[in-house]
Amino acid sequence: QVQLVESGGGLVQAGDSLRLSCAASGRTFSTAAMGWFRQAPGREREFVASISGRLGITDYADSVKGRFTISRDNAKNTVYLQMNSLKSEDTAIYYCAGRGRYSGSPHGTDYSYWGQGTQVTVSS
Repeated sequence: QVQLVESGGGLVQAGDSLRLSCAASGRTFSTAAMGWFRQAPGREREFVASISGRLGITDYADSVKGRFTISRDNAKNTVYLQMNSLKSEDTAIYYCAGRGRYSGSPHGTDYSYWGQGTQVTVSS
């Protein structure tokens, strides 16, 4: 069983930065693709970024390209989401997700493991 625990959310002003962390349990973390998703009030969950296992190939939603960076530290079983130049529309609960395959995916249904979420609020 894989457990994911997010941290690093908070209240910031527009233009600020935040780094989210997701600590994962499990021996196969280094080969598992990981993703970040978010859900704002009244909206559906949406893809933010993913990173593949092994090679660390990344993918981003258009809305965050150039501002957000996903990375992983396999020695620490942790995946990160560095968020810069935050906007009010980035306000959401951010979820970490993992799947038992090397390749990342923008589809939440492709992920088997989910964290509890961390709130990010950006004031304008």
